[in-house]
Amino acid sequence: PFMDGSPLSEALLPYGSRSFEEGARVMDISVLGIDLGKNSCSVVGLDAAGKVVVRRRMRRETVITYAASLPACVMAMEACCGAHHMGRALARQGHAVRLMSPEYVRPYVKAQKNDDRDAEAIAEAATRPTMRFVELKTEEQLDMQTLHRVRDRLVGDRTSLMNQIRSLLLERGYIVPQGRAKLAARLSEMLDGEPVLGARIHRLISDMRLRWIALDERIADLDAEFTEAARSDERTRRLLTVPGIGALNATALVAAVGDARTFGRGRDLAAWLGLVPRQATTGGKPRLLGITKRGSRYLRKNLIQGARSSLPTMSKSDTRLGAWLRGLLSRSHPNTVVVALAAKMARIVWALLRHERTYEPVAQAA
Repeated sequence: PFMDGSPLSEALLPYGSRSFEEGARVMDISVLGIDLGKNSCSVVGLDAAGKVVVRRRMRRETVITYAASLPACVMAMEACCGAHHMGRALARQGHAVRLMSPEYVRPYVKAQKNDDRDAEAIAEAATRPTMRFVELKTEEQLDMQTLHRVRDRLVGDRTSLMNQIRSLLLERGYIVPQGRAKLAARLSEMLDGEPVLGARIHRLISDMRLRWIALDERIADLDAEFTEAARSDERTRRLLTVPGIGALNATALVAAVGDARTFGRGRDLAAWLGLVPRQATTGGKPRLLGITKRGSRYLRKNLIQGARSSLPTMSKSDTRLGAWLRGLLSRSHPNTVVVALAAKMARIVWALLRHERTYEPVAQAA
């Protein structure tokens, strides 16, 4: 009942049963939009004039086989989970892979949202001359990003465990100040000295402290791995020369940014990290609000923490950057200065990666 020439019937036909007319349409494909899913994917092919010539649905592993039968063309996808692996496989077949942020594809979805409309929107968005594309990441970059995500989850688990220990002690009248070192010292006093808690709660908190120690060890192992990776890569060694950027920030930035030529200038990288002011302009009257907070929250958080730790030293230095920071501190809140310094560090990172140089502070003019 489905063999009536509809898109569904075409998807059910095996490759060997394609008609001559369908084969001719396949040869006309200029852009193939792929809406990725965990199991099934929708693909839409556009010819050179932008007309839809193919509309199919197939399993994820079949997409690579189907693409191998096509002439070299543009393969467009959203930058989502599994897109980089699929993109590398398609690039090896000679296709030009274009990955895009989902928020840039959304305006091209017409009428009702479904998988076919999404694939068509992806193909159409890839043809726009002003579209911004995501660089295809290597396996090494994805591996490093995975390690950073695991470390971030472990740090969150450790913070949650510490807060729970502190709340349990508060329920029993023991107030512990904030800070890992103060909590660890207080637990040593309560658990290693004279018992002050009930027997059952004493065993429970002792077990929670062991889990805390295990999390500390796993986080320390990852930190040591990041330090070793930062020393072995020339790009990360350049970033280590910037105050406020350590092995954690350097490896995360290199894994996320990759080729700095993807960004036209340093401000583009700062905007990609969400460190630039949000604009609300109407009637020719610009109005700057807080930072946009777009992009990776993890990278933005680490850059701001690095800027906060290096601000006291850098603001006292006899350099142009130090004079700039002192001028900001005289008229702005310190938290605002920290974010501004983080944005400045993002621009410095772009310059070092783009021009393959090391950071050299410029002395303040007399």
